[in-house]
Amino acid sequence: MGKGVRRYCLSGGLALCLASVALPQWWRQEEDQRDFPQFPKTAEFYFLRVEYTDLAGGSARGFGRGFGRGWWMQDWPRAELHFTEGVQRLTRIHIGEPRHVPLTDDRIFEYPWAYVTQAGYWNLSDAETSRLREYLTRGGFLVVDDFWGPAEWEVFREAMDRALPGKPIVELTSSDPMMHVLYDIQECVQIPGLRHLRRGPGGAIVTDLQDRPPHWRAIYDDHGRMLVAINYNMDIGDAWEEADVPEYPAESTMLAYRFAINSIIYAMTH
Repeated sequence: MGKGVRRYCLSGGLALCLASVALPQWWRQEEDQRDFPQFPKTAEFYFLRVEYTDLAGGSARGFGRGFGRGWWMQDWPRAELHFTEGVQRLTRIHIGEPRHVPLTDDRIFEYPWAYVTQAGYWNLSDAETSRLREYLTRGGFLVVDDFWGPAEWEVFREAMDRALPGKPIVELTSSDPMMHVLYDIQECVQIPGLRHLRRGPGGAIVTDLQDRPPHWRAIYDDHGRMLVAINYNMDIGDAWEEADVPEYPAESTMLAYRFAINSIIYAMTH
């Protein structure tokens, strides 16, 4: 391994528009899978999902043996397949097939950007905590998503206090450079999960999350570089996964794609 997380160069300009593909179904069954394109196995960038030990004592696929999945797998693989397809369409980043590795796997240093979902349920071991600190201080960038309410926040906060002691968690503002790498994101609004949508008067789809306000937060190093982008009381993974569902709010999908693409370019260039 080198001294830091592997870096990449962007190739060429970046496209600026999103096309959506609508499927007729609304509530999707697990076995319902459409054909995705074959992404390159060798590329300059890969979506990396982090495997971690969770509060049920499971790592990798060990959580909830009746379910055969860990919390790290929430929305896998559809979220990253949709998102990878979107990155292909929206940018000239040479993106490969999505990957996932355990937090303690040395391969994590090959990726400048990583994604964690359901951080309100993780239960990082000392080895995982140490590795997370090393990954971030060596130049890695982490996006944390889909955890809700004070109890889950406390689980996440305690783990980050151990991984990055003394580094405060602050509110992310629209003036942050990461919010303007490609897309200018001026307003940090809530991105709901599919489970938070319901039909309102006249059949309109509305979001029912009044008791859980959104927070876009971040952790920075001593030089002002963002290390962790935190999506609290939000679910950008669902916004990727359900990008082809007509009833899912288009503005939420577009914001989720733009925010994540900005974070990728930031991670690759800062």
